[in-house]
Amino acid sequence: MNRQRGAALLAAMLTVTLVATMAAAAMWQQWRSVEVESAERARVQSAWVLLGALDWARLILREDARTGGADHLAEPWAVPLQEARLSSFLAMDSNNTDNTRDAFLSGSITDLQGKLNVTNLIDNNRLSEASVLAFSRLFDQLGVSPDQLSLLTGGLLSATRAAVKTAESNTTDDAPLLPQRVDQLTWLGLSAETVEKLKPHVTLLPERTTVNLNTADAEVIQASIPGLDRAGAMRFVTTRESSHFATLTEAAKLDPSILDPSVNGQLSVTTRFFLVRGRLRLDQAVVEESSVVKRDGLVISNLWRERGTPLPAPLR
Repeated sequence: MNRQRGAALLAAMLTVTLVATMAAAAMWQQWRSVEVESAERARVQSAWVLLGALDWARLILREDARTGGADHLAEPWAVPLQEARLSSFLAMDSNNTDNTRDAFLSGSITDLQGKLNVTNLIDNNRLSEASVLAFSRLFDQLGVSPDQLSLLTGGLLSATRAAVKTAESNTTDDAPLLPQRVDQLTWLGLSAETVEKLKPHVTLLPERTTVNLNTADAEVIQASIPGLDRAGAMRFVTTRESSHFATLTEAAKLDPSILDPSVNGQLSVTTRFFLVRGRLRLDQAVVEESSVVKRDGLVISNLWRERGTPLPAPLR
């Protein structure tokens, strides 16, 4: 009788354990499904919000094009959007009755022609002497070895010629791939340290461009104008803070060499390429998106978009 009672008790305990295990597994599966669904919903919502932010940025640039004139840092497009709660905008809509989640949007529009364009180094499959000299002056200011410039120009020339050859004969060789982003300049042999130093001052656009004197920093201005020293470059920056340059002729009052044909073709006071950044914080998730847009008159075309989550800050 005692053995039967012990066996029954053991069977009951095994049954309870089995049921508890199955219940825990079912709850875990249900929790996992809910988390996956929530993450997917957040991803889709973030994508739509950031797409709307990009459309809004394009609208701002289009309206700026309607007014014409020079592009400068006092215009509406140059004012960054500080982090703002989306629900505060939705609350203005009397037809909106949704209980929105905590979502915060921020972003900015940056003039990409305020930087030296790596593409300018190549002109008709040859190195552009004027652009090489401009980059040489920039490398000197940043304390970057001239050997790194040689790697950049040599690698870029080889990659460009290889791309042309591939397009014409559908053949490939051992030349490096043609970079599409500044981060990819390491493909040409540049060190990661050099690329980090260059990032604030250079860009890589699909065609040759001029440097906008109204938006370029002092380093880029000094590199773009032969013979200009640091004090002269800072004079450009401080002067445009009170009144932007409407034409190159106005800018030439600070340095007449701007009107020299060898320099004039590399400078401007207008811009066609912009970088649009958007950042959405939805509950605990953060999504960032970067887009490069090209403005031709009132036509604003998107060249590429890149989305991702920011990397966590390094531990100290």
